[in-house]
Amino acid sequence: MMEAYRTAYVYVREAFAGTLKETDYGYSFKYDDEYLAKNDSTAVSLTLPKREEEYTSNFLFPFFDGLIPEGWLLNVVAHNWKKDKNDRFGILLVACRDPIGNVSIREVRL
Repeated sequence: MMEAYRTAYVYVREAFAGTLKETDYGYSFKYDDEYLAKNDSTAVSLTLPKREEEYTSNFLFPFFDGLIPEGWLLNVVAHNWKKDKNDRFGILLVACRDPIGNVSIREVRL
């Protein structure tokens, strides 16, 4: 198990789906066991189908990176939340609490 610098809690339609972690080696995403056990639960994205094994990547998974605002809105978020625009994980944590779509990101588990 890799030690996480920061953890994001991923929700699909208000249901806790799993954890996204920033580690020494990149990033990991793991579905919650209870979420996987539900028959009506859906995958976070088509690129991250439901499975028990943890996903790992050297870079932020494209699906999660795609939730981050771009252009002038990224500048507004970075300025208002005092985040570096290049801190993609930090921006994800503050800007994707209530994004368009059914996936949201939280800094704390609800």
